Amino acid sequence: MSFEIIKRDTNIDFVGMRKYAYVLSAVLLLTGFLSLLVKGGPQYGIDFAGGFNVQVKFSQSVELDKIRMALDSPALTGLVVQDFGDAGDHEILLRASFSEQTANQVREAVNTGLESAFPGVTHEIQRLEMVGPKVGADLREKALEAIFYAVLLIATYISGRFEQKWMVAGLMAAGLASVVYVLDFLNAPTSLSVIVATVAALVLCVVLRLKYALGAIVALIHDVMIPLGLFSLLNKDVDLTIIAALLTIVGYSLNDTIIIYDRIRENIRAKVSPSLDVVINKSVNQTMSRTLITAGTTFVAVFSLYVFGGGVIHDFALTMLVGVVAGTYSSVFVGAPILAFFKPRIDVDEHPAPATA
Repeated sequence: MSFEIIKRDTNIDFVGMRKYAYVLSAVLLLTGFLSLLVKGGPQYGIDFAGGFNVQVKFSQSVELDKIRMALDSPALTGLVVQDFGDAGDHEILLRASFSEQTANQVREAVNTGLESAFPGVTHEIQRLEMVGPKVGADLREKALEAIFYAVLLIATYISGRFEQKWMVAGLMAAGLASVVYVLDFLNAPTSLSVIVATVAALVLCVVLRLKYALGAIVALIHDVMIPLGLFSLLNKDVDLTIIAALLTIVGYSLNDTIIIYDRIRENIRAKVSPSLDVVINKSVNQTMSRTLITAGTTFVAVFSLYVFGGGVIHDFALTMLVGVVAGTYSSVFVGAPILAFFKPRIDVDEHPAPATA
């Protein structure tokens, strides 16, 4: 006798609950958006803003206020001092926006200040990272473009695979590429270009009735914005590591969404019901065991990284934790129910063919 997490005859009305899900998503997204708006956008790490990070390990516990006083020098202007890792590690992280100092000058200033203030305490600089402001700006633009083009190519692929509209999807991609080209020709900021092109993609999906692509794009935007909003609320830096996590979340969420879309397409072909709402609910319920097992095992693995991985990957693991939950939620309550807005009627045979397992 096989064990099932979700019984085969389970019939949860996910489409009926979509209004409540949309309200919850709207509250979360609006909270994060307002935080980003008030703070003028994400708080960028040195990868994007330029500056330096210095990770220092002490032989015993030291007070952060004394460290700030010891390192109050022209070479370390605007220095932020914070604990790093577990309390027993006696590690601190020094951050500052970019200055005219070289890496050797920063290292010398840190060593000199700490040796003078803590003569009986040994310390070791374990990591020193520096990024110039020009390099940081270039990396920021490339990161935004990477996320945008990933979503665009995904929309094109889904439109072709699930709706057999490769020509229409190609026209949409060409139109969006033209929008990006015009904005780039006008020297518009990359962030503005990405926002305008994303809105244009959503509008084109509605106009061209690319329902599967629309659901996937909305779900992916949802999954990217929720971690960004959380990081803004927590005053955490967004750097290349976080962008890598966001792109991982995009792939993870898309995989969940495609599994559900595949089952919806199979059930539509099997003509299990003339109502698309019923087809969507049946499909989501049929794939729920797989969704919970995948999400659960992924969550446990990422949670282990969050707890035991140390400070270096702490923010990456946090982003992944939030992304796994948001991605699973959006596949079930956002991406799939959006299809119900199109409301086509499905002709039913007298003896419908069963959907594949």
